[in-house]
Amino acid sequence: MKLPAQLRPVLRNPQFVAGVILLLVVLFSALGADMIAPKSFEEMDIPSSLAPPSRQYPLGTDHYGRCIFSRVVYGSRIALRVGLIVVTIETVIGVSLGLLAGYYGGRVDRVISFVTDLTWALPPIVLALAIVTALGPSLNNVVIAIALVSWAGYSRLIRSKAQSLKNMPYVEAARALGESDFSIMFRYILPNTYGLIIVLATLSVPAAILSTTALSFLGLGSQPPAPDWGVILNEGIAYMHSAPWISIFPGLALVCTALGFNLLGEGLRDLLDPRMKV
Repeated sequence: MKLPAQLRPVLRNPQFVAGVILLLVVLFSALGADMIAPKSFEEMDIPSSLAPPSRQYPLGTDHYGRCIFSRVVYGSRIALRVGLIVVTIETVIGVSLGLLAGYYGGRVDRVISFVTDLTWALPPIVLALAIVTALGPSLNNVVIAIALVSWAGYSRLIRSKAQSLKNMPYVEAARALGESDFSIMFRYILPNTYGLIIVLATLSVPAAILSTTALSFLGLGSQPPAPDWGVILNEGIAYMHSAPWISIFPGLALVCTALGFNLLGEGLRDLLDPRMKV
């Protein structure tokens, strides 16, 4: 069977294919958690506490007798939801500021670039930690904190792209016809940055998931008994020698999810703009 010409470059890109496969597994787990998980993520079976992997508990149990497999599966919902929300917020902030800085230049560019460089210079996880400490521990506060410290990369890239596009002939024609600056930015410049935004957003999701998991691990994000992977990892530290599966399996789920998004992002970069290949 002959494949359509449009699909050949996609199937010849092993990074893209591997990323899609990994993410489909994670997405299937998140959407089908109620059908896949044999137990509720908070259901306790005290007599079976710290039980090793078995037919009844495929990934073992924790110190409360809760099924690790069920908690990891339900945790994929939190990871994906948080990652997508964080990336959506930081994309809106970064792209908007980058467009304004690149299109207007001058004082607007200097002010936005100063704020962008200041945000870029500070370690994101440290700044997010300070924000969450001020707001109080909760998953929503973690999402807000991570989004507020992670938009600088979008702003810098979109600013550079907007600077190169604002003097293109079709933009000059739109300006001569009397179109507003807002219309020019969002009708003529922004659509030409979609490929860059998609690739950057895909590569930003694993960073968002890792950051929120790290803050949950420190007790500042999701709180027990939520099946957040960071919470499970935190609870498993005390049992690393007697029940290492408590920490191993959520850690593997985190690695697979981050790897899937990274491979997908690298594959999309090669497919959307081959000139970006190193």
